Amino acid sequence: MTLKPIKPFEPVSTESIPEGEEWISQIKWDGVRILVYYDGKETKLYNRRKNERTNHFPEIADVSSYCKAESVILDGEVIALGENGQPSFRQVMRRDALRRLDRVEHMKTSVPVYYMIFDIVYCNGKWVNELPLKERLSLLEEIIIPSKQIQLTTSKTDGETLFEVTKDQGMEGIVVKNLHSKYKIEGKDDSWQKVKNMQDTIAAVGGVTYRNNIVNSLLLGMYDKDGNFIYIGHAGTGKLKRAEWVSLTKLVEPLKRAASPFSNKPERIKQTQWLKPELTVKIQYIEWPQGRSVRQPSIQSFMNIPPEECILPDEQILEKQKL
Repeated sequence: MTLKPIKPFEPVSTESIPEGEEWISQIKWDGVRILVYYDGKETKLYNRRKNERTNHFPEIADVSSYCKAESVILDGEVIALGENGQPSFRQVMRRDALRRLDRVEHMKTSVPVYYMIFDIVYCNGKWVNELPLKERLSLLEEIIIPSKQIQLTTSKTDGETLFEVTKDQGMEGIVVKNLHSKYKIEGKDDSWQKVKNMQDTIAAVGGVTYRNNIVNSLLLGMYDKDGNFIYIGHAGTGKLKRAEWVSLTKLVEPLKRAASPFSNKPERIKQTQWLKPELTVKIQYIEWPQGRSVRQPSIQSFMNIPPEECILPDEQILEKQKL
């Protein structure tokens, strides 16, 4: 493979939807960001952290079956559907977090995935990231052959309407993009803006509580810039099924410790079993008031990322340090 993995361009969060002819809106898929690299001979898939996922998603590895380019780097989101037919982060993580790759063939049937392509970075031996988004989208239209599992993300000019549709459908939100924007590798600025119906974050687990000897809730934390592990909230609801709570009960056994790992004092400490913060989990929440815990956190899925990557947002740091 002659193409090296890059860190993709990221949107910034906003609560207002920009208006004007230069802006388009796309659905924010609740999936896993995957870049497809094809050098004309070999295909590799990498996530936003440059971890390889080629063998996790073989359905999208046959680039020549859906792309006319002789070499290409595509950017998009791999999604899986839940029982309601909507993108489900929990479902796609069953594929992304799979450790026994011999089970991929079976999982292709039980958890099918779809690749929603929204950008192109490299094409036919040339970097195209400096081209305006409008030209990159036209290039995608020319080279991609859509199928059931490979789709081009649709762009809309009315962001407000699309956002209302995602709210009605219980989807994550939208990404609003400036048609004149370049694709800034390892960049992040307001030429791409994400507007969410629900907020989310990834936190580490620093403690658990039990009911009838089965884990029934998690105490969550994130690290500040000085390496302090800060308690951010307590989650006992979400998308985990009973069998997963049972498996979690066994998983935390070797992580038990006598003292709290948190630098500040959690709201609930009675009957809490403290843990070494090694497990990470994605949660959704309604609100995160400064200096307080997240409101109504809901567990979405366990993550396969190091706990030290769970960093406290800048706007929370000063307030949390006062606790």
